[in-house]
Amino acid sequence: MSLMTLTTSITGGHDPDLYAGRADAYDEHAQGATLTELAHRAAVIADLHPSTGYALGYADRVLEIRREEQGHVAVETENAHTERPRPQ
Repeated sequence: MSLMTLTTSITGGHDPDLYAGRADAYDEHAQGATLTELAHRAAVIADLHPSTGYALGYADRVLEIRREEQGHVAVETENAHTERPRPQ
């Protein structure tokens, strides 16, 4: 069973397809797609999808996911290298 991610009807002047692309990338990532799979799908969508807004929204969310994961790795690395007092 899958759940559909809904966006508001007020798009701030943007193409609604932009939000649909972002929502699809979000849903696919939430369902377990890896960053590599999402990046590949974004490339295919950029080449084949008729809506530029959809392709841009999808790619934008994939880039955000990449930045989120890189930030998480940076924090984990910093925590791993922080010296902590030994328990006594």
